[in-house]
Amino acid sequence: MKYFIVSGEASGDLHGANMIKALKKIQSDAEFVGWGGDLMQKEGLRLTKHYKELAFMGFWEVLKNIRTIFKNIRLCKTQIQEEQPDAVIFIDYPGFNLRMTKFAHMQGYRTLYYISPTVWAWKESRIKTIKKYVDRLFVILPFEQQFYAERDCEVEFVGHPLIDAIDDFKQTKAISSQEFKSKYGLSEQPIVALLPGSRKQEINKKLPLMLEVAKKYPNYQFIVAGAPGLEKSYYEEVLQGNPIKIIYNDTYNLLNNAYAGLITSGTATLETALFNVPQVVVYQAGKISYSIAKRLVNIKFISLVNLILDKEVVTELIQNDLTVENLEKEFQKIIDKPNREKILNHYKQLKELCGGVGASDNIARGIVKIIEE
Repeated sequence: MKYFIVSGEASGDLHGANMIKALKKIQSDAEFVGWGGDLMQKEGLRLTKHYKELAFMGFWEVLKNIRTIFKNIRLCKTQIQEEQPDAVIFIDYPGFNLRMTKFAHMQGYRTLYYISPTVWAWKESRIKTIKKYVDRLFVILPFEQQFYAERDCEVEFVGHPLIDAIDDFKQTKAISSQEFKSKYGLSEQPIVALLPGSRKQEINKKLPLMLEVAKKYPNYQFIVAGAPGLEKSYYEEVLQGNPIKIIYNDTYNLLNNAYAGLITSGTATLETALFNVPQVVVYQAGKISYSIAKRLVNIKFISLVNLILDKEVVTELIQNDLTVENLEKEFQKIIDKPNREKILNHYKQLKELCGGVGASDNIARGIVKIIEE
C-alpha cells in the first residue's frame, strides 16, 4: 500500500509523523512518500518537498511568491502522478491542499483529509470543494463532526492529536520542576509562562504589556517562550534590559512546570489547557485587519478552549480590551485558588470532549478501513 502525503506546516509534520507511526502498526509494508518535514521523514516518509520551502504567510508574502506557489502546485501534481499512490492524504494546510484534492480526485485517487480547514469560522464556501472532492474527512474538534455531517460530508471524528503529542512528551521528554529550574537557573518561585506569539508584529504588541504585569508580581517568575527562528537580539530589544528569561525550543517543559500563563490566541491555548495551566488568552491585530476579520469570521470565541467547551472558561482579552489594567486583573483571578479550581475542572471536561489519547491510532484505522472497502 502506498500513500502520498501532503503536509505544509510544522504542526502537520508532527501529526503526520504520529499518523505514519500508527499506520505502520497496522500495515507494516506500507510505503509513504510526499511533502512534510523531518519528523515524518524520521518515521519513514520518502520526502519529496520540505514544508520549510512552503511557508508563505500573510497577503503580501503570498502575492510576492505567487509564481513559486503555482510552481509548487504543478510539482505536487506531477509527483502524485509519478508515484501512483493508493490514496492521497492531505494534512491541514487548506489554501494549498484544497486545490490539490480536486486534482487528485479527478485523477481517480482516493482523497483523505486529516485536520479540517476552519470553514465553520470563515470561508464556508470551501465546503463545496470538500463535499465534492474529499472521500473522507477526519476531524479533530468534537463540534466539527456534526457541522460537516449536517452538510452531507463524509466525516469522522478521531480526537485531537495534541493529546497524543503531549502524552508522548510526558512519557519521554518531560523533566521535573526541580530539573527544569536547575537547567535554566530559575528560582523556587512559581512560574508564569508568557507565550506572546511567533511573529515579531504580534510579539511587539503583547510582550510589553505582559512585562508590565510581571513587574507587579515579584513573587512569581515570568518566563518567555522564545519563538523558533527569532534571534536573541530581537528579544533583547523588546525587553529593554528587563531580566526576564527567554527559553527556546522547550515550550512543553515550560508549560509542564508553569503555575499560570498569559497566552496568545491559537493552538497554544489548547496546549496550555492540556498541561492544566490556568491562562488568560490575548489577541490584538491591526485596526484594519481586525475590522475586516470581524466581518468575515463567524465564531463566538477566539480560543480553542472556549470554542470546544462552547462557553467562556478562560478569559479572552481582545483588541481594545487588551490593556495592562485588564491583563493584571485577569491574571489575579487565575492565581486565586477558587478560580483556578473552576478552570481546572473545566479542563477535565475539555480533555474528554477532545477524545482522550488515541487520535493517531483512530486516524490510522479510519484510513485502512476506507482503503480496504
